[in-house]
Amino acid sequence: MTSLKEKRCIPCEGGVPALTPEEIARLAPETPEWKVAPDGKSISREFVFDDFAKALAFANKIGDIAQAEWHHPDLRVSWGKVNVTMSTHAVKGLSENDFIVAAKIDAIA
Repeated sequence: MTSLKEKRCIPCEGGVPALTPEEIARLAPETPEWKVAPDGKSISREFVFDDFAKALAFANKIGDIAQAEWHHPDLRVSWGKVNVTMSTHAVKGLSENDFIVAAKIDAIA
């Protein structure tokens, strides 16, 4: 079985359903630090750093991953913290792409 961090995102233009709770439960173990929102429509994680410069540098690395995969998270950068939220707007919920990008972010953390 191919791990999520080895997969590539597939462009999503909508027209496909968001992941079911069962599908989310199957993918979540590969991104154990990420929290699934109560409504099941997003996943998020907070990364903590020693200062703003390290947090900003990490956010820029996330940007590189997002651009390479053409799947972009919502980022909030503050002093010593980067909060990342993944969701697939085209399906109004989660897709496998969200978990792929989350796994790739975990790999650089």
